[in-house]
Amino acid sequence: MPEELKAEEQGKSQEKKPEYEPPKGAVRQLSVRAGGKSLEYRAEADWIVLRKDEKPTAEMFFTYYSVEGDGERPITFVFNGGPGSSSVYLHFGAVGPKRAEFGGGGEPLPPPHRLVDNDETWLRFTDLVFIDPIGTGLSRMVPDEKSEAAKKDQGPAPDAKKDVEYWGIKRDLESIGEFVSKFLSRCRRWESPVYLAGESYGGFRVARLARQLQEQYGVALAGAVIISPALEFSLLDASDYDDLPWVDSFATMAGGAAYHGRARKQKPGEGIREYESRAAEFAVRELLPVLAAGDFVGKDRMDRALDAAADYIGLPRPVVRAKNGRVTIDYFAKNLLRDKGLVVGLYDASAVVKDPYPDRDHWTGPDPTLHVIERVFAAAINTQLRANIGLETERDYTLSSEEANENWKNDMRKHALESQTGSTDELRYGMCINPHMKVYLTHGLYDLVTPYFAAERIKRLMKLDDDRERMLTVRYYEGGHMFYTWDDSRKAFARDMEEFYRA
Repeated sequence: MPEELKAEEQGKSQEKKPEYEPPKGAVRQLSVRAGGKSLEYRAEADWIVLRKDEKPTAEMFFTYYSVEGDGERPITFVFNGGPGSSSVYLHFGAVGPKRAEFGGGGEPLPPPHRLVDNDETWLRFTDLVFIDPIGTGLSRMVPDEKSEAAKKDQGPAPDAKKDVEYWGIKRDLESIGEFVSKFLSRCRRWESPVYLAGESYGGFRVARLARQLQEQYGVALAGAVIISPALEFSLLDASDYDDLPWVDSFATMAGGAAYHGRARKQKPGEGIREYESRAAEFAVRELLPVLAAGDFVGKDRMDRALDAAADYIGLPRPVVRAKNGRVTIDYFAKNLLRDKGLVVGLYDASAVVKDPYPDRDHWTGPDPTLHVIERVFAAAINTQLRANIGLETERDYTLSSEEANENWKNDMRKHALESQTGSTDELRYGMCINPHMKVYLTHGLYDLVTPYFAAERIKRLMKLDDDRERMLTVRYYEGGHMFYTWDDSRKAFARDMEEFYRA
């Protein structure tokens, strides 16, 4: 080989290869029929690389929808909860330009499952960024050099660095803060009104980020939408020695009993919403003293309260007496319609599914909301990303990661949900440092997992002054945890959101 060619080949071999090449995204111009007219929009599916010590650590996947305008359109960052869930539920249940098709009451239709234009999409009044936290959707950690070397030398092996680094309260919030900041820079949206919208554990995220985004990342928030939230984890972990979790779920049990015709306290002509309100008042005024003090209030008063509680929620009086008024949501779901061989939903007590194990005393699922509709959302996200937007990737889209949920840690390295951790204080703090930030807090009336009455109580304990209280809207809708799968509730929610954004 001539010397000059040899030198050229050596030079090429010594060229430094790129440190890291992120996955390739996709962009398309699409249209949707929304609000009675055609809406043209730009759809982008891509990743933003998160870094630590200037080295890439994770690829956070997002789907971005934008409409050409005057540059003043709001931008809303949307995520779900779990922890361990992707953004697919809000994406294709309520907010995005396309939605998964359900029956009018949120029930899944026979397959194949179709995407339809979402007439109520929020894209009519805000651009949208759906974020999948690390380990969900198409978001993954970047394998480190050691794990890559191990694969080459020893064959396939687990990565030394796993998504678990991001499976905790602090690191998760940091990743979303980093993402939002980088996204605003990448898309030149720092002058846009910025909103957050999160559901369930995502609502906890929104409340925490109301402070953290503004203090640590310099992102001013125009508004925060908190959907079916878990604001205080202590209210999700009931025991024989606390009282409030039992009170919070009681009104929803009463509503479920009324929906299924089992509420013995319901008055003729009384609507379910009114019945739930009356049950909530009973729980605070009469049941709570019994839960807190037992027979210290006197056996007669205790028995009267427990019998009335049983009549409100449609269970036998001896059962509620034996449980001293502490009826778990699992027991209620298993036993309310057990004589019919049906289980009611934990996430929507109006929904039912045939009990596969009617002879067993404990609740073993499936949940008619959580487990029955997964396949509908799986079809929706894969159709939108791969067929409509044209994303090419061999990664499987992870709707929900049970592994992430089981390994989610708080700052003390204990499981996050088994703690006194909460987010209401951070929400109050965020509302104080930004008096212009609006907050919209909402629940479904049949959700047993994150019951609406918890928000009703928390709102009254926040000690907001008149100015801050005017910035807080609390509203409830027919349906469960994902109330927006009900046609009427999705339409009402969309109308209220449009008013909230434009107020």
